[in-house]
Amino acid sequence: MIVINVTNSSSVVATRIGRFLADLTPSGFDQNKVEDELMKQLVEQLAAQGIQGEVAAVKGLDLHNKEIKIDERIQVRRHKVV
Repeated sequence: MIVINVTNSSSVVATRIGRFLADLTPSGFDQNKVEDELMKQLVEQLAAQGIQGEVAAVKGLDLHNKEIKIDERIQVRRHKVV
């Protein structure tokens, strides 16, 4: 299993839509938007390489250094099969 934690989603959104509009959007929205785009591109690349599997954006998991923190409630926000 591979875990990817995007830590600069606000910066990514700001470079795509501009700092002013990025400041108006909540950081949770930025995180979701960047995760969704990353998943889309990841699925496309995996499929192109013939790799099969599943990719999910999960709410309730947090990666800190070498530890994964798990909230009481975990929710799969988005799921794709490759």
